[in-house]
Formats: sequence, C-alpha cells, structure tokens
Amino acid sequence: MRFDPEILKLLKLGLSADKRNLIIRSAADRGEASEYSFGIEEEYFLADESTLEVANQTPNELFEAASWSTGGQAMREMLQAQLEVATNIHLDFHDALQELTFLRREVDKVAAQYGLTIMACGTHPTAIWRQSKPSPKARYETMIEDLKTIGHRNMLCGMHVHVQLPKAEKRFAVMQAMIPYVPIFIALSTSSPFWNSKDTGLKGYRLAAYDELPRTGLPEAFEAQSQYEEYVDILKRSGVIPDESYIWWAMRSSSRHPTLELRAPDVCTWVEDAIAIASLYRALARHLYERPVLLQPLSVVDRAIAVENKWRAQRYGTECIFVTRNGPVNVRTLLASLIEQIGEDASILGCADEVNSCNRILERGSSADQQLRAYREASDHVPTAMQWIASATVPNRIRRKPPPWHQAIV
Repeated sequence: MRFDPEILKLLKLGLSADKRNLIIRSAADRGEASEYSFGIEEEYFLADESTLEVANQTPNELFEAASWSTGGQAMREMLQAQLEVATNIHLDFHDALQELTFLRREVDKVAAQYGLTIMACGTHPTAIWRQSKPSPKARYETMIEDLKTIGHRNMLCGMHVHVQLPKAEKRFAVMQAMIPYVPIFIALSTSSPFWNSKDTGLKGYRLAAYDELPRTGLPEAFEAQSQYEEYVDILKRSGVIPDESYIWWAMRSSSRHPTLELRAPDVCTWVEDAIAIASLYRALARHLYERPVLLQPLSVVDRAIAVENKWRAQRYGTECIFVTRNGPVNVRTLLASLIEQIGEDASILGCADEVNSCNRILERGSSADQQLRAYREASDHVPTAMQWIASATVPNRIRRKPPPWHQAIV
C-alpha cells in the first residue's frame, strides 16, 4: 500500500524507515518554535501480567515485534526487564502526547502477547536486582562487565527530554545555567518510593541507586565547552570510555544530536505528567538560550547548593523545601516563580497550558505520592501500589488472553 505524502503531511503522520508503518509526527516548520524542537524517551519495566512481578528474562521476539509495530521506536535497555520508547521530533506538545500515548499502548499490546505488561515507575516496587539479567546486546554486555554489581543494580527507569539548541558552545552554557533548576524536575517526576519491597522513605529512590554509577549526578562546573571536551578526550585516550555517550550526568549535551538532554527525571506514571515536565524544561531552555546575560559560569557554592537540593528533591518530592541564598523556599513557591519567569517563552512555544499543568502535579501529588497513598490505605500492602502503577501507565487497557506458551518464556 502506498501513502500520499501530502495527505500524511496534513494528518501530521509519517512513515517508518521501512515505509510500512504509519507514525505520528509534528506539523512542519512553525517559525521560532521550530528552533526548539523536542523529543521524549521513556523507559518501562516489563512485568508479569498476572502478578505484576518484574520479568527478569524477556525474549528478543518481543522487542522485534514492538520495534516493528512502532516503526522502530521501541528497543531494549541495559537490563532485560526494561523496554525503552523514543518519540519522533516534535514542535507541538499535543502531538507529543498523542504519540507517547500511542507508544505506551502499542508496546503494552505487544507485551500482552507474551503474558507481560508495562509499568512506568522509576523503581519497580518488588524487583530484586540480584536476579537482573543484562540485555543480549554487545554495548550492554560490555557495560555490565565493567560495572559489575552496580550495573545489575541499575533496575531503574527514567525519562529523557531532548530540546534542540543548535550552537554547541551556547548549548553548554545553557546546561551550566540550568543546573540549579534540575531539582525541580526531579521533585515533580518522583515515581520511585520503593526498593526491594520496602518503603525507602524517599519519594525518588531511583537516583540514589543510579548515582552509584560513574559519571552521574549533576554536571561538573566546567567554565567552558573546551574544558568539557578536554575532559571527555582525556577519558577516551585513557580507555575509560569509548565516546561521550558514557557521560551519564543528570543533564548533558547530546553526542548524536544538537540537543540538550535532561536525564534526571523518573519516568512518569501518568503520561500527562511527562508532557508537563517536558514543556517546563523546553520553555526554560529557550528562556536561557535567548538571554545570554543569564549564561554566567556557575559558582562552586551554587553548584553545591544544587547538589543539596537534588538530594532534597529525591527525599521529599512534591513536599520539598529547597535551599536558597535567601533562606528556605518550598517547591510551590519556586515553581510559581519559575513559571512566571518563563511565561513569555512558553507562550511563544505554544505550551503555556502544559507548563501551568505542572501546578496540578503539586496539587494532587506525584506518582510516588499516589503509590504511597495506595500502599498505606491497603495497610502497607506493596502489591496494591503495583496495581495502581499498572493501571495508570496505560489506562483502560484492553487485554487478550495470553497464548498458552507464554509461561515457558517468562
């Protein structure tokens, strides 16, 4: 079957690389907004559909089918229990919401054929990391060999947001100026209060485990792009890393695309929260990029304050009180000030409503808040929190009876 390119353009659709599948794309160039195009990556856990326990061993056929059904936008991650999806490049958040919703439903339908389901949460509440198995892919097998136990403990799922910022030197300066704001994105996205069937006391435990890896945490306070490039070159020449994609900071300048990538957030259980947080990040990126006067080198003190606030965001989530030079400020006040500051940028990008919806996350709580609420209302019953995660990841999912052979696979 052939598709008329003009009709596809009108419908905001495109073709997969093999020309066989329709995929959602944003509209064509929209002036200023096109300079700040964006994409979203989400990682999910694969879990047994009946028990919701994590699936530590998963078949290649599942990922091949998921890739085919999404036009190549679904793939393995480091561990076999994980699956990643990546949206196309977008200009419009409504389009991105439609595509992300489609991707969740599509990979979930494929998983169902193997008796599995997807769960969008930073940590799986009952997963036992000692039972994790690396994905059968050379890159991941090499990483696990290097990281050993720490790699197996990477039973974690995050969300990454890319925003196009074309000039490399300026993009690096935006990254440095963005460091104090990273804790806000962490607080809004928290979806990892459990680890090994225990309530950790943290709203976002994922980064506590993830930061065991080398080259993680907030970006170093380099004063210029040249210093960063020198750092990467030294690591490469010393045989520590093959390329800069092995820099796993909470935010980094992408090595493959002219984008600044936010990597700190937990994956959001509610897809609408993912869109809200991505819109906030995109508007802030534009705000800083368009105002060179704001792109000042980060002081050692300010980075140290950001490190403290990162911890506080992980610990308290939507109830966080941040450290500032003027004293304590709660997350609601800080978010309100930020939204006001970037209001013009959000309007130009056409995402003012999405940015404002970040307030809704604080009003009704993050995924972590809801998980803990379900857990406590059920007398500290962890499976109740798991049931909520599964139902909120793909609402109103339609299930077919799994084939009789799926148990032999999972």
